[in-house]
Amino acid sequence: MSSDGNNPDSSRKRSGSALCLGPRKKAASSNPLVLHGRHFGRTVFALCNYPSLLTAGILRLEELQDSPIEDYPADVRREHRVFMELIDSYPGLLDRLTNGEEEDVIHAGELLGKGASGARGDDTKTLKSAVLEWLVPRGQVVIPPLSRNIKSDRGFNHEVTGALLCPAGLDWSNAETKQNLKSSETAVRGDQWPMFLYAGYDYDPEDPWKGLLKSEILVYGFKHVFTSPSSVDKEPKATRSGNAYLHGMKSVTKGSVAYIATQVRFLLSSSSVFSRTDTVTDSENFYLSILDLLEDPDESQEVADLITWWTRRIFPNSSSSQRCISANSALSKIRARRAALQEQASVGTT
Repeated sequence: MSSDGNNPDSSRKRSGSALCLGPRKKAASSNPLVLHGRHFGRTVFALCNYPSLLTAGILRLEELQDSPIEDYPADVRREHRVFMELIDSYPGLLDRLTNGEEEDVIHAGELLGKGASGARGDDTKTLKSAVLEWLVPRGQVVIPPLSRNIKSDRGFNHEVTGALLCPAGLDWSNAETKQNLKSSETAVRGDQWPMFLYAGYDYDPEDPWKGLLKSEILVYGFKHVFTSPSSVDKEPKATRSGNAYLHGMKSVTKGSVAYIATQVRFLLSSSSVFSRTDTVTDSENFYLSILDLLEDPDESQEVADLITWWTRRIFPNSSSSQRCISANSALSKIRARRAALQEQASVGTT
């Protein structure tokens, strides 16, 4: 992730990973690619240099005719997965890119990037004050009060936000630990996950998966962004004005969970500007470490259970969340009978 350039040169040569932010740049007025970029950034990959992603992806498609993707480094494989998800999610985009000129590819990337960065900025702005309502149980107040517009009193400078941001495994109630975090003598890297990621803000070192990414503050943040701010205090329902409804989103994605976790972490911190190069928040490392876990094949069962849990919380009426078959139903008996027959067949062949 060494390249921050937004415009690749005319020869379409790659310089570093496209999965990093390029410099902010004004693009053309809103169009379908901008709208698609807003949703793609929220749900698939948030910190992306889209012109580089498209340019490198097209080149790689040619290279893959002679060598498999498995021969490439892990970061390139991830970049290519993101590229293919983007291509598959926008009909006609690949033809548009391969049949167009270099400027067309860059322009398409700029429009996608405009949408993604615009959505990230909009979400940060609206969540900035909203997150303060979720810090303590309803009916209680945050003491001392936190400013809605200035973040300097957040982070480890405040008892409540400090406890939520305290890395799992450290004891916020310990005076020395608290002082070291507040003074930055104890530096917190992005892969040192905070307590707020855990349900009930309770971390079990013997079972670090227990409650991970299931906290109420994450659920509130997800609803605020995807189903509408008004849905936070109501039964889960994607309103017609919500981002999930507008984009036909009916299930939670790995990228969307990592995105919301990153937003909430930044908004609890005292940092005033979101930047991937900010060594205090280390937001990019945090985001990527969450994605690394969620995309790890060895953790596939835990991840599948987690995504099912999320989808049931956010989209309880979607078909993808209704996976439990009623007991004693005809369907359950058919499934049980088929399982029994398959077991008998397997026994007979051994």
